Amino acid sequence: MPINKEPYRRGRHAVHAVKYHFVWCPKRRASILKNAVANRLEEVLNDVAKEHDWEINSLAIRPDHVHLFVQADTRHAPYQVIHRFKGTSAHILRDEFDHLHRLPSLWTRSYFVSTTGKVSESVVEQYIEDQS
Repeated sequence: MPINKEPYRRGRHAVHAVKYHFVWCPKRRASILKNAVANRLEEVLNDVAKEHDWEINSLAIRPDHVHLFVQADTRHAPYQVIHRFKGTSAHILRDEFDHLHRLPSLWTRSYFVSTTGKVSESVVEQYIEDQS
């Protein structure tokens, strides 16, 4: 996974550093994000980021939750960013892994999001790295 250390991204009409720390869980906080499922989830999240020209700065997939630190852009609100990651990954993972159908849905509707305004980026990145 490429790590972007450039603090600002440049678009046609904006220079920005929009970075979000997201945390979300499988339905019923099930410990299903292991082995092949976790590996495939990482691939899917990287594909979603690449498709939307977002940069994943840190990613930690635990058996019962995901931490994602991503640099998005000014065109997408946080709810749109998480919706893309959760929606695409749920669709693909449930198609590829039959045992995930035992849950009514892959992800809960809830999620946590914060920006790095109150905490330094290095603190968030170290926290996520410590989750691995």
